[in-house]
Amino acid sequence: MLGIIGVAAMLAVLALSLVITRLATVALVLTGLSEEAARFQARSAFTGTGFTTSEAETVVDHPVRRRIIMVLMVLRSAGIVTVLVSLILSFGVESEGEGRLVRLAWLAAGAGSLILLSRTGWIDRGMRRFIEKALRRWTDLDTRDYVDLLNLSGDYRVMEVGIEEGDWIAERKLHECDLPDEGVTVLGIYRSDGAYVGAPTEEAVAHVGDTLLLYGRARTLRELDRRQAGAGGEQAHEEAKAEQRREIQRQEARERERGDDGR
Repeated sequence: MLGIIGVAAMLAVLALSLVITRLATVALVLTGLSEEAARFQARSAFTGTGFTTSEAETVVDHPVRRRIIMVLMVLRSAGIVTVLVSLILSFGVESEGEGRLVRLAWLAAGAGSLILLSRTGWIDRGMRRFIEKALRRWTDLDTRDYVDLLNLSGDYRVMEVGIEEGDWIAERKLHECDLPDEGVTVLGIYRSDGAYVGAPTEEAVAHVGDTLLLYGRARTLRELDRRQAGAGGEQAHEEAKAEQRREIQRQEARERERGDDGR
C-alpha cells in the first residue's frame, strides 16, 4: 500500500512541477522575456542547474523576475525532499521484485503521460490563458502581451540566435547579410559584454559571442541559426530570399482577393 501511495505522490509532484515551471515561464514572458529565454530560465532555476548567461543577468537585474526565480528556488528545495520521500515509499518498502517492477512501470507510464499532456497544444494554450488572467488579477506584473503585439500567433516568432565561430552571419555587418530580404528583422543585439543594442543600424556587426534578437518565420530563423559560413551558407541565403519573394507574392495575391471580395 505504501508503494502505491509513493507512486501517486511522485506523479503528483511531477504534475505540480510542470505546472509551476509553466506558470513561471508565462510570468517571465509577461515581464518582457522571449518565450525561449523564459522557459530556459524557469527550468534552470527550478532544477538548480545554475547556468550563467547574459540572460541570467537580465533576470537578476529585474526586481520582478528576481522574485519569480527566488520562489522557484524555494519550491525546488521542497520538491527535492518530496521526491526522495516518494521514491523511498515506492521502492524502499519490503516487497517482491515483481511488485517493484509493476510500480516502476506505473511510474514510467504516469510520467510519460504527464509530459505528453504538458506538450499538448490546447492544454498549453488553456494553461497560458488561465495563468495570464490570474497574474493580471492578483499581481502587479507588467502584463503587456508581447506575443499579441508582434502577431506571433501564426508562423512568426521572436527568437534569440547566438553567434558562434564559423556561423554565416558572424563578424559581418547587418547590411551585408540582407536579412530583410529573407523576411527577418533584427530587433536587437545582446553583446558578449552584457550591453544591449536596440533597433541596430545596418552598420552594426554581429560579433562572435553576441546574441541576435530576431523576428521572422520560425523555419527561417531555425535555418539561420544553423547556417554556416561558406558556399553552403550563401546558397541557403539565396534560397531563403527566393522563399521570401514567393511569400510576398502569396500575400499580395491574398490582398487582391480581399479587395475583390470587398467590391
